[in-house]
Parts: sequence; structure tokens; C-alpha cells
Amino acid sequence: MKHELSSSYSTSSSNTLARLLFAYILLCSWHASYGNDLSTSIDISWGDGRGKMVNNNELVILSLDNYSGSGFQSKNEYSYAKLGMEMKLVAGNSAGTVTTLFLSSQGDYHDEIDIEFLGNTSGNPYVLHTNVFSQGVGNREMQFYPWFDPTTDFHTYTILWNHRHIVFYLDEIPIREFKNYQDKGVPYPQYQAMRLYASLWDADTWATRGGLEKKDWNQAPFKAYYQNMSEDGCFWLNGYSSCTPTSNSWLWGNFDYEYAKKGQMKWAQHNFMIYNYCQDSKRFPQAFPLECYLSNS
Repeated sequence: MKHELSSSYSTSSSNTLARLLFAYILLCSWHASYGNDLSTSIDISWGDGRGKMVNNNELVILSLDNYSGSGFQSKNEYSYAKLGMEMKLVAGNSAGTVTTLFLSSQGDYHDEIDIEFLGNTSGNPYVLHTNVFSQGVGNREMQFYPWFDPTTDFHTYTILWNHRHIVFYLDEIPIREFKNYQDKGVPYPQYQAMRLYASLWDADTWATRGGLEKKDWNQAPFKAYYQNMSEDGCFWLNGYSSCTPTSNSWLWGNFDYEYAKKGQMKWAQHNFMIYNYCQDSKRFPQAFPLECYLSNS
């Protein structure tokens, strides 16, 4: 289900808060950027030449025109992973476009962990759309406005997926957690290996204000940029995982999700979350999905 969204930021933040926020991001989100050869980690998988590696394979450019979009996929499959990528999104009028970074298995009953950026008309913010699918069932959307312009510089987007939880990070700040409540009857993606995918594609019918805002093909080709992939995980080879219960501390432990990180997530959700399926009583008039109650318990 797609949702029509407001096209303006909240006006409640003061100038003082904005200055503090800027300083906070500089201190907490700075990271070193080192080039790497992406041809060792990914393959351009579709687009008939619209996806390209340049700068000694350190940069991927995905393009979208009125004939096709483009995309790439990781060479490796994973059975739990922490994967990140720096991205710079389509600039200007990006209405009707979707730029993605996501994990997915194959088949009708696939698992999937989504980061999707829904383009917007010039001057209005991108919508960062997240979702979790298990055995082909999703409907677990949470959406945010980034606290920066994602078209002017590269920012890091990370998915942590282990047996405890899925965590979405924006410049190392967690914005969403989906916990593993499989033992309480909530499906959780843990039985199928997944690859990392990225794409830039045409979603004119729903991406921007439910499809009311259409692409301006005069702006084509639309372009998005990817670099500096980080890859840590349990690699899936010939039906077996490379990991054991003692091989990766992040896989079995909770080390990177201490109280400070939980505080950052509350800050992000309080200030920048614009949709939460666990608060949509029109969509779920009888009862929210079970995990919504468990997460608040």
C-alpha cells in the first residue's frame, strides 16, 4: 500500500534546534571515505548500458530515461549481514522516480529489506521509505524525511540484519528497528539467503503524492550515484553459511545497539518520521500487526 504524503517539512523546529542539529550531525555522522573497486563486489544486472562503473570502478552511475531504468546486484549472497553504501540521489525535479538499496531473496515467497527513496518535485523533500518482507508479505512501511538534502553530497545508508533484529541506519544513526519475534508468531526473514540490490526506476503511478506528480521527461536522463560499499556478513555458499555462532560478534550480540543508539533512533523518529504502519488505525481498524504491540511492551 502506498501513501499520499505531505510535501512540506515540519515548521515546529526553531533556528536554535537547526544549528544544534547541524553540529550534532557533523560530530556523530562524519566518516572517512575511501575508494574501493566495486567490480569485485557487484555486477550491473540490468538497464542495457544505463548502469555504468566509472573512475576505476569506484563509482556506479545508474540512469533512468523513458525507455528503461537500471540496477546492480551484489556478487555475494548473505545469510545475515551488515551492508552499507554511499549514495547521492537524483537532483532537481525527481518526481516519479524511485532510487533503491535493498536486500532480497528470490521467488514468490521471498524475503526483502527495503530502502527506497521516493522522488519529489523540486524544492520538496525526498521520502525515505523502509519496509520488511517475510515469506512474500510486507506491509510494514515506515517513512522519513532525511535531515539533509540527499542530492548534493554522498551519505551512507546501512542495513544491519542478524538473528536479533533488522536496523536501518542513515549516516550511522539508526532510524528504525524491526525485532525478531518469530518465537511469538511474527514472521521474520531468517531462512532464505539474500543479495544486495540497487536500482533507479520509473514509479510514475504511485511514487510522488500517490501518482499525482508525474515525471518531467525533459529532465532525463535521471541519474543516481553509488560508491564505497561496506560488506560484512555471513556469506551463503553452496547451501551453507560461512558463519558459526562464535564467528561474528555483531551477528549474535547486540554490541552496536547500546542506549546511545536507541536515543538517536528516538530522536530521528520524533523529528523526521512521517509514516508508521503501527499508528495507521485507518489501515488497521481492528488491530495493529502483532509486532506493533510487542515493540511497545
